[in-house]
Order: sequence, then C-alpha cells, then structure tokens
Amino acid sequence: MPQGATATMSNVSLDRRAWNIRRKALLMGEVQGQGYIGQALGVADVLAVSYFHALNHRPGDPEWQGRDRFLLSIGHYAIALYAALMEAGILPEEELETYGMDDSRMPMSGMAAYTPGMEITGGSLGHGLGIGVGMALGLRQKGSDAFVYNLMSDGELGEGSTWEAAMSAAHHDLSNLICIVDFNDQQADGPSTKMLCSEPLDAKWEAFGWYVQRVDGNDIPALVAAFDRARTLSEKQPRVIICDTRMCKGVPFLEDREITHFVRVEPEEWAKALDVLEQGKPQ
Repeated sequence: MPQGATATMSNVSLDRRAWNIRRKALLMGEVQGQGYIGQALGVADVLAVSYFHALNHRPGDPEWQGRDRFLLSIGHYAIALYAALMEAGILPEEELETYGMDDSRMPMSGMAAYTPGMEITGGSLGHGLGIGVGMALGLRQKGSDAFVYNLMSDGELGEGSTWEAAMSAAHHDLSNLICIVDFNDQQADGPSTKMLCSEPLDAKWEAFGWYVQRVDGNDIPALVAAFDRARTLSEKQPRVIICDTRMCKGVPFLEDREITHFVRVEPEEWAKALDVLEQGKPQ
C-alpha cells in the first residue's frame, strides 16, 4: 500500500473493491437509465488495483502535491471513475443519486472543474497521454517521485496524437509515466480491431521505446504484478500495461449482448443486473 493512502483501505480485498465499484456504477446507471456501464463493469478490476494497491494518494486531500496523478483520457468512462472515487472516499457516496443531473459534481462525461479527484477533462479522445507527458515532465522538473497514470481506450490507439505522445515520452525517458490501455475491442461502430487494427500492439509500443506488459485486465493478481513491475522497473523508460478486459464483466446477461459499447439496459433490467452481481459477491 503506498504510504499516502489511508491504512483502512487495506482491510478490504481487491476483489471486493472491484465488486463495490461495479455495484456503484450500476446504481448510477439506474439513476439515469443509461450510461457507459459496459466499460465501467469491464474496467472495475483495473480501477480497484489502481486506487487500492498502486496509487499514492490521500482521500481526504485530493489536491495533495505528493499524490500520483490518475488521468482519465476516456471521458465517457466517468461513471467508472466516479464509482472508484466514491469507493476510495474521495467523493461522498450520498452523491450517487445525483449522477448526470443539473448541478451534479458527476456529469456524464468527466470534467476536472466539477469533480474532486478528476485530474483532467477527457473529451475528444487521444489527448490524455499527451497531457500525461507534460505532467510527468513537470513532476520530474520539480524533483517529485510521483507517478502519472493515464487510462486510455483501445479506440484511442487510432489517434495520431497518442503515438506522438508515446514517441515524446520515450525521447524524454519518462520513467514516471505509466499508460494503461483498456483493450475491450469495442468502439461505437464495432470491434476496435475491425475499425483500425492496432495489432501487434505489444511490438508497436516496444518499437516506440516503452516497457510493455500485456495482461488479463479482469485478473486481479495479474494486474497487481504488472503494476508492481511498472512501478519498480529500473530502466529509464515509460511503461505501458495493456489490459484485455471483457465488457459488462460480472453481469453475464449483459456480457452476452452483441452491442456493448453503449449497452442498452431496459428499465426492469437494472434491478436484475444488481441481483446477478450480488450472486457473485466476494468476501
């Protein structure tokens, strides 16, 4: 556990943290009757390991200068990050029912000006990694030992700005930059690999000078090992963890839907989804 995080966080298993994040995301989706719930369920394990194992942060002081920065490049994943921020105690859980409403601190697309713990406003895809490069350079100039984490989608691999940032990070030997790619192979128009295939992805990142790991993004022990390796690597190079995740993970009847990028959930199915999730509740 990073020294800046509260000790009480270690009392709950990472499996349970991920389950709690999924549940909170479903409850928020039920409030609006919609949301990018497939992504939230799929990336919950990555967020649990990020906030409750890897990140150095203080829940009561989200602006603490010594914190690791977690950038949500994919603004439409905001429902997932809000759930993680609530689970971490950065956002009060009582605000859950305000999700997406007027004057809420949790708009449907993430905005840094609204939400404690939201480091950047993610919108047009492909900008998060470039911002992360700037932050990593700035922190190094300050002599900070903080890390910058950038969570991005596989769809952003089709953006030229992503690869410009990747090249720049390697040029500057940014060993304090860790990119996390959520590879769920889904975009608005269909599978990512059919829209603009980025494979062989490991080899591409390596060619750009990055230390690469690829793991099952729904396997918590594998994620823990990958994050630990990324943090402790001695080589002076940026690090990327490619996480292969399953959309709607934890709710099988939603996992089986053909279209999961913006999965359609009928009004009566929210309660069903919560019931199904409850059946798999970990200790």
